Amino acid sequence: MSDTPVKQVKQQSTAAFYGQAVASFAVAMAATGIGIYRLNADAWVRGFLAIAVLYLVTSAFTLAKVIRDRQEA
Repeated sequence: MSDTPVKQVKQQSTAAFYGQAVASFAVAMAATGIGIYRLNADAWVRGFLAIAVLYLVTSAFTLAKVIRDRQEA
């Protein structure tokens, strides 16, 4: 078995892919915000759902960063 180092290839995403990801995130957040705002419920229920969505988004960003960091290590 040989101990030759494996060359890592760093893949760079295109500007179109980046734009699509940003646009998709913006549309999803806007749709969720409008849905919560127009929900036929008390204000505290809408507030709870809004905070839950923000928590979910920050958790997803953190998870994505941890996964990326582990793959790069």
